Amino acid sequence: MAVEHPVATPPGDQTRIHNIGYRTYDGPRLGRSYATRSLYSQSLRGAYGLGRSVKSKVLPMLLFVVMCVPAAIMVAVAVATKANDLPVDYTRYAIIMQAVISLYVASQAPQSVSRDLRFKTVPLYFSRPIETADYVRAKFAALASALFILTAAPLLVLYVGALLAKLDFADQTKGFAQGLVSVTLLSLLFAGIGLVIASVTPRRGFGIAAVIAVMTISYGAVSTLQAIADAQAIDGGGSSGAIPWIGLFSPVTLIDGVQSAFLGATSAFPGGVGPSNGEGAVYVLVVLGLIAASYGLLMRRYRKVGL
Repeated sequence: MAVEHPVATPPGDQTRIHNIGYRTYDGPRLGRSYATRSLYSQSLRGAYGLGRSVKSKVLPMLLFVVMCVPAAIMVAVAVATKANDLPVDYTRYAIIMQAVISLYVASQAPQSVSRDLRFKTVPLYFSRPIETADYVRAKFAALASALFILTAAPLLVLYVGALLAKLDFADQTKGFAQGLVSVTLLSLLFAGIGLVIASVTPRRGFGIAAVIAVMTISYGAVSTLQAIADAQAIDGGGSSGAIPWIGLFSPVTLIDGVQSAFLGATSAFPGGVGPSNGEGAVYVLVVLGLIAASYGLLMRRYRKVGL
């Protein structure tokens, strides 16, 4: 009885085609702009814990309330006492609350970028139509927008309260507009610095500590040096001209210098010595330069990460 042997498959003929039912995508191709807008929206929502766990909402929402409550109290006092003006100028409010703003940046900048670095999801973004510039712009714009909401909301409370207290409409509108310009610059500057620092490390805890250190240590050092310069000027009868130049080395004092030079704000520098118009122009150039440098450093960083 003959035994039939199976026919051997010729070498190189190992291909098998299986129809597993996949269908081609026939829907619209939304492209880069849609992906960038989606990343911006997701990052902005994440900055306030929206779409995330309850635990993630606690700190940003708490800081938002802390920013707005003093403004509401000031409005209540102004209405009750029938004051002729608000206790605090619109341009001064963010400077007074700079510790809260710095804490918000420290908590949310690492949340925005460090998780992507830690879990190595950045190359996945770049495997889609989105590019490095799109990713950086979306993250930068999202954190700056979140900071603008945080800093502009109490100004809106002050403005509405001032109108309810029947304070002068023209003066309040002008002050409110000046305050919005100030917090716009502050939001862009703080967002850029925070994201650059946070993008260096995938560890969120290290990012938080680094941002707090940069914001608080720089402000403390600059304020101390300005106070020493002011004291020496008073004791020695010399000039306090060094005070405005020292203010160039801290994000908070940079914004203070810009608004005191061009937005009619009262300077928080020792002795109330704010920068002149010429010095104020230097402040503006430094602020804009830091914002541009932050964007450039983020672009350089994510070109390497996306490889």
